[in-house]
Amino acid sequence: MTLATTVADEPYCCNLFYAYDPQSLALIFTSDNTTHHAEMFAQNSQVAASIVLETRVVGKVQGAQICGRVKPAQEGDKMLYIKRFPYAIVADLTLWRLEMEYVKLTDNTLGFGKKLIWQKEE
Repeated sequence: MTLATTVADEPYCCNLFYAYDPQSLALIFTSDNTTHHAEMFAQNSQVAASIVLETRVVGKVQGAQICGRVKPAQEGDKMLYIKRFPYAIVADLTLWRLEMEYVKLTDNTLGFGKKLIWQKEE
């Protein structure tokens, strides 16, 4: 996933591995507190992200554009992340969760340019 952060007029993005939590519609990722993007989302938790399936076949293009808030990990998030990335069990992890509020999915397998939109209810 590519995560985009911003503070004042300074945008920044980074690439991260993630695990999906279907119960809470969140993406769990790890990032040290001292990284530039973590320092930024500590100041402004509202972020954007994108996830893209790499392909050269137009009919197989799939990708998501996401808006949400980054929060500290919750109980159970570590197990979700370790299940997805077993080698991370030996790492000193600082885990976060991107709680999705808006997702636009482009899925050309459903028809060229097909877009599905989901928005969290207030």
